[in-house]
Amino acid sequence: MVVEAPPETKFRIIREMTLRDDNLLNIKWLCDIAGVSRSGYYNWLSQEPARAKREEQDKVDFAVILAAYKFRGYDKGGRGIYMRLLHQSPPVVMNLKKIRRLMKKYSLKCPI
Repeated sequence: MVVEAPPETKFRIIREMTLRDDNLLNIKWLCDIAGVSRSGYYNWLSQEPARAKREEQDKVDFAVILAAYKFRGYDKGGRGIYMRLLHQSPPVVMNLKKIRRLMKKYSLKCPI
């Protein structure tokens, strides 16, 4: 039996199961049921501080993007935000892919 879900969801379920007091299943069994590797699960666990750090940085960067998005009273797309960030004082250099990733993550859409 393999569960159909993204690996991150499966890893969260495995972690919740192992943290319960009455858990009788070991991690190997849970990974087999979920259809993920144990090494992938342990790698996901070890990367938790890096994910939290990236999330905090994403929030800071999104605040800068949102200010550029609202500049002059009209909304902009990814390219307009990119150009606005370059023309700020001091200029903010941010990759267009990152701008689009954060716009998608926080559901910020250009009206055009």
